[in-house]
Amino acid sequence: MATISLCMIVKNEEATLARCLDCVKDIVDEIIIVDTGSTDQTKLIANNYTHLVYDFTWIDDFSAARNFSFSKATMDYCFWLDADDILLESEQEKLKKLKESLTFDIDIVMMQYQIAWDEFNNPTFTYYRERLIRNNKKYLWEDEIHEVIPLKGNIIYSDVIITHKKVRTTDQNRNIELFEKLIKKGKQLSLRQQFYYARELFYHQRYQEAIIYFENFIKNQNAWLENRLDAIRILSICYAQLNMIEKILPTLLSSLELDTPRAEICCEIGQYFLNKKQYKLAVFWYELALSRPQNTKSGAFILSDCYGYIPSIQLCVCYYHLGKYEIANDFNEKAGKLKPNDNNYKMNKKFFEKLLKNERRKNEF
Repeated sequence: MATISLCMIVKNEEATLARCLDCVKDIVDEIIIVDTGSTDQTKLIANNYTHLVYDFTWIDDFSAARNFSFSKATMDYCFWLDADDILLESEQEKLKKLKESLTFDIDIVMMQYQIAWDEFNNPTFTYYRERLIRNNKKYLWEDEIHEVIPLKGNIIYSDVIITHKKVRTTDQNRNIELFEKLIKKGKQLSLRQQFYYARELFYHQRYQEAIIYFENFIKNQNAWLENRLDAIRILSICYAQLNMIEKILPTLLSSLELDTPRAEICCEIGQYFLNKKQYKLAVFWYELALSRPQNTKSGAFILSDCYGYIPSIQLCVCYYHLGKYEIANDFNEKAGKLKPNDNNYKMNKKFFEKLLKNERRKNEF
């Protein structure tokens, strides 16, 4: 059976570290904690679980810290988690079974990462990350921010789900400040870093600057397809925020020159036509969104609601405005099956019960 080294980098994680380690302490064979400058009880907590606790001077480089943690591993595979990650009991059992069945011809195991949820605890933002990596020098982390291990070798996708559960607010300026330190030092951002920097500019409502980076990134044919598609979607939102309405639709449609439509893009186009009260066109795009497959293994950021709930609830709105009340009600019920406690669904349900009752009475006379 393969052996696993858990490799973590931490700083001031006293609120979550024990919760994380309790999830996996009986599964992994070795726990390595690299502390990058904690001033709270993090290291004391870590010492309750392992004697392999190391200090690492922070140099504004997540890859350097993660590579240091991997360098201390002695088991067959390195497994990384952040301190605010957890594995639910069902996922712990899956990880145990994976460990038992893991063969040494496998280089990287991908696991789904869930990082956002709706008010009913349904995951709304998921993607796959490299989680179990063969312990050899072929696999090293790259990029100072939003670090990654380039995928190569024999890669498999497991059904293990890692859940990201924050309990405290992180520094919202950390990443953009790190990027801008790199730029100030004269570093040429990699394509991937350009994408993530553009996203940071977007999150900080610096839309004009984000537009420049996104436009240049999208034009680059060497950029990863899924990132280009996501950049197109976010770029259209930047245009909307700056009231550059004439640029929204051409930008979204340009995604069709790259690949078949993603549901996320279809929903944005549907919203564009819904805003213009062009309900038939909105219907086309929302129905197309419902027909699109959710390819979680593509590595893309998946907005799960775009593959069911959003197009269904919006089709309810469109068909209502088109005077097709029965169809509108049917789509509201589809949305309700996905989110039975959703307030929009509940309000629509009451509305259509009354409306359809009155319509049937009219038809009786």
